[in-house]
Amino acid sequence: MSDLKKQDYELAFTHLKNNQNLSAYNFFTNLAETQKKGDRIKAALFYILAGECKSKQGKPNGKELLQAGKLFLDYGKKDKTYKAKGAYLCASKCFMRAGEYADAKKAFNKAKEFHAPSIDISRPVVVIDDSKAILLKLKNYLDNLGYSDYHSYLSGKEGIIGIKKLINDSKNPIVLLDMGLPDISGDVVATKLLGEKLDLPIILITADEKTTKRVKSTISSGVAAFIQKPFTITELKTALDMAEKEYSLSQ
Repeated sequence: MSDLKKQDYELAFTHLKNNQNLSAYNFFTNLAETQKKGDRIKAALFYILAGECKSKQGKPNGKELLQAGKLFLDYGKKDKTYKAKGAYLCASKCFMRAGEYADAKKAFNKAKEFHAPSIDISRPVVVIDDSKAILLKLKNYLDNLGYSDYHSYLSGKEGIIGIKKLINDSKNPIVLLDMGLPDISGDVVATKLLGEKLDLPIILITADEKTTKRVKSTISSGVAAFIQKPFTITELKTALDMAEKEYSLSQ
């Protein structure tokens, strides 16, 4: 992401966090327009965020959802791999929310034509959590799920440094991020990391309810999934699968 786009991205979420929804809408719309030719998936996600800004203003957001749905659909038509399945499903969801039920059904039926390939797990997983007990629990779960490349950090600053190094080494980590860190809160860490790599898959781990203001704000910033403590290995696997699918769509 260029410095200018990164600045617009950060400003958009700052306005969204401060409930300055009109300004946030304008930034997200401009970001979507700049991404339409080069990256349809990112453009679609920016339109969805723009639509969320309109919804917060009490205005209909069908136009933005339709734009997003069409971009997801266009991506699916051009990609013949399994990635197209996720794009068609996203298109179907956008069309459904916009009230275009016939188009939603068509996109959903296209998604059913694709079948999952076997996955060779090799991507690194980074855990940022100040609880050594949680780190040990996650390591055991990840070992059982086949993730062998494991990195852990007890603070947000250390985690950001470690993840930046992995990104610079052309590795594509999945991040398991605790909200309650001792130095920097998880929402700030997520914003900084997504500023470095917009499609970085982040799974939020917190004892807070999903409906709390801080968690909702962090989820809307672009994290891939959410796990509430205490969690099971099945819940972790579900979140990892969601992160893997979202990342595959952005490639």
